[in-house]
Amino acid sequence: MIFTSLLSADTQCYGDMADKMAALAEQQPGFLGFESAREGLSIPVSYWTDVAVIKNWQQNAEHLVAQKLGRELWYSAFKSRIALVERDYR
Repeated sequence: MIFTSLLSADTQCYGDMADKMAALAEQQPGFLGFESAREGLSIPVSYWTDVAVIKNWQQNAEHLVAQKLGRELWYSAFKSRIALVERDYR
């Protein structure tokens, strides 16, 4: 799942919540990993075993609270994408 966002001017507590959500995601069944990049546009990418576990993550009670705060306070714009990784090599 690829989540891109532009932060609003009000980012109070955002970093703490982002850290909390990353730790919570790691505990979810089907979680495979996480990467993130930021330079103006935030692009966290999380990897999951399948779409069903992504839906479960999106409906997690604590994650729903974070999503609400993001919409109301932290993000001036955001977008979620669900994609299939067919290859991963170095």
